[in-house]
Amino acid sequence: MATATSTNPSSTTQTDFLPLQGTDYVEFYVGNAKQAAHFYKTAFGFQSLAYAGPETGIKDRVSYAIRQNKLTFVLTTPLRSGNPIADHIYKHGDGVKTLALMVDDAQSAFDETTKRGAKAYMEPTVLKDDQGEVVLSGIHTYGDTVHVFVERKNYRGTFMPGFREWKSEYNPNETGLLYVDHCVGNVGWNQMNPRVKFYEEVMGFRNILSFDDNDISTEYSALMSKVMSNGNGFVKFPINEPAEGKKKSQVEEYLDFYDGEGCQHVALATNDIVKTVTQLKNRGVEFLRVPNTYYDDLLDRVGKIEEDLEPLKELGILVDRDDEGYLLQLFSKPVEDRPTLFFEIIQRKGAKSFGKGNFKALFEALEREQDSRGNL
Repeated sequence: MATATSTNPSSTTQTDFLPLQGTDYVEFYVGNAKQAAHFYKTAFGFQSLAYAGPETGIKDRVSYAIRQNKLTFVLTTPLRSGNPIADHIYKHGDGVKTLALMVDDAQSAFDETTKRGAKAYMEPTVLKDDQGEVVLSGIHTYGDTVHVFVERKNYRGTFMPGFREWKSEYNPNETGLLYVDHCVGNVGWNQMNPRVKFYEEVMGFRNILSFDDNDISTEYSALMSKVMSNGNGFVKFPINEPAEGKKKSQVEEYLDFYDGEGCQHVALATNDIVKTVTQLKNRGVEFLRVPNTYYDDLLDRVGKIEEDLEPLKELGILVDRDDEGYLLQLFSKPVEDRPTLFFEIIQRKGAKSFGKGNFKALFEALEREQDSRGNL
């Protein structure tokens, strides 16, 4: 059986050769960065942070950085065709390009990972302006996705050199989103274990949870997943792979429409999921729904919870419990026209897991959406 939980990653005594402080930012390659930034400000409650483009000396692209608490998104679009950003969008549609990670030493992060087999994406590069310097380096991971290591201990500016502060009269109220809880990658058939090995050997991560097709399956489809975590648990990357089923799984649909491997969803943490989801829905974010019967025996399944059941049922919020507490979670519908990228909203009340008890209800909800698109 799956669902094997290994030792708490923070309990390891082994020297961490790649100490990570968390997610620095998530960068999306998009067809129109100005409109995408407006969408995330309006719908998700981000604030204007920084801008880069021709006015700041960057001639091939435009980027808008937006922030909410410790959560930073960068929306990047090419200014002309025939370059890697435009090619990425043509192939994949809008999606995640960069999962940037905070480090104390970007040179060391690059050296330690490349000597262990990582393919270099960006040689260590020092960016300077009158506010100090930021050091960047990067490596490739699954598909066309990359990890950029960001060292900003000697920088006191708004975001990083090459950007200027973006002041806007339009800054909607935040929705209570705090930071990146985890980012999920979808990989191709028989590629989960090689990717797990990559994170273990190249980045020093550990496999803290595993789910096989017995855990994640419905009448029609199945998938497998392994959760990778760095030493302190600040960075977690579940990896999904399709499994054989009667029909096409959501991972297969993603791989078909994204045209390859990539980041399926970004999980965003909140301390009040009822308030956050209420605001997101009021701003137009659409979420998956499970049948109301899910709530009939919810308290029998998960035990006592602090929240009233009726608001959870009204909003469609799911609940699950592990040995350390419980969590509340809800998944958006895809935010792109291709059925690829979506977001998870998650509130942890002690739980360290990822909602195994909700898998069946969630995946049946996903299948209903797939079926409506003719992709099941």
